[in-house]
Amino acid sequence: MSAPFSIDDTVNAWVPHGRFVMEPTSTGPLTSLTFAVKDVYDVAGHPTGAGNPTWLATHASPDRSSPLVDQLLSAGARLMGKTLTDELAYSLHGDNLHYGTPINARAPECVTGGSSSGSAAAVAAGLVDFALGTDTGGSTRVPASYCGLWGLRTSHGRLSSMGLVPLHPGFDTPTWLAHDGSTFERVGRQLLPNSAHTLRRALRLDDAWALADPVFQMPLQRVLDALADDFAVSPQQLHASPDVPLEMWRNIYATVGAHEGWQVHGAWITRHQPTFSPAIQARWKAASEVNDDAASAARGLMASARRYVRDLLGDDGVAVLPSAASLAPRRDANPATVDAVRLRTMAITCIAGLAGLPQVSIPLTSPDGEPLGVSLLGPAGSDLALIRLAVRLNARCC
Repeated sequence: MSAPFSIDDTVNAWVPHGRFVMEPTSTGPLTSLTFAVKDVYDVAGHPTGAGNPTWLATHASPDRSSPLVDQLLSAGARLMGKTLTDELAYSLHGDNLHYGTPINARAPECVTGGSSSGSAAAVAAGLVDFALGTDTGGSTRVPASYCGLWGLRTSHGRLSSMGLVPLHPGFDTPTWLAHDGSTFERVGRQLLPNSAHTLRRALRLDDAWALADPVFQMPLQRVLDALADDFAVSPQQLHASPDVPLEMWRNIYATVGAHEGWQVHGAWITRHQPTFSPAIQARWKAASEVNDDAASAARGLMASARRYVRDLLGDDGVAVLPSAASLAPRRDANPATVDAVRLRTMAITCIAGLAGLPQVSIPLTSPDGEPLGVSLLGPAGSDLALIRLAVRLNARCC
């Protein structure tokens, strides 16, 4: 059942074809909550644009919704349409050549981060209670950090990716953002299976901390201290990547992901020649040049990184790390500055991506009140336990 669209979109969060409302199909644990979905999720009877007008024009409207959308509607939440994404989700910045740049209500002179840009903008402005996003290389964790929101990367494969436009299938994860911990956890209880993990070891990832700007150090230490106190242990100090810089792990991720992305979208791009922003166009061109041998070699290195991080955490470890390398860049920042920040941030976010692990971003602030995120990284499948831990820590330390 549909209803008139009633949101005054003051932050340019919604795509033009996404202004619709779907009433819940039942009452349940999420009754009274409203949500939006990133325009890479299928909603039956409404087109999926993936941030690009050519994609919109060359794909029919789906006749089935993403199972996650159906699950939320059946739990009592009201769907308030579809929000903007960076083109084919291939960016961390939060702008779109065709539909514009959403406004970050928490820092209006700065970007929201991407690619879940519209979802973050809508939640940060209080226009919906939560919003579905995706996270491949940081596309929810980074907007959560920039906009002062709760966000996460789920364990890879933990939630269904049916009815979702892929970017890099080996890394893509369905996610959500919320403006408060209670709502964030309510959604998690609805979407995620129960976690049997008992989390009890605190880890500090020194190499990830070193990549973040100095403004992150005090919030990181507050969370680490609260975690160690909660577990009644002394935190372990170690490196996520013991033998090589995290920048090399970022390159492994970028190579494997680009190769996967071109396998998925290369034929469509070649046939339809869509217009992309210069930065995203450059990424697709680079992706087209990654050969099978290079991808295979990178996958071998990825397997080693995955084993190392999973062994580091075991079944009970929780690592503290920054959600991004910097505060949100200004909307008028020059492209070279933006790219430098992106590369540092991806060296941090690739840890969870390579290992396929869940990561929850807790919204904190700098001493000057600027939004930033500190993350907890947990074992595979510990998503719900990690969310509950993050909410508990936030109440105690932040």
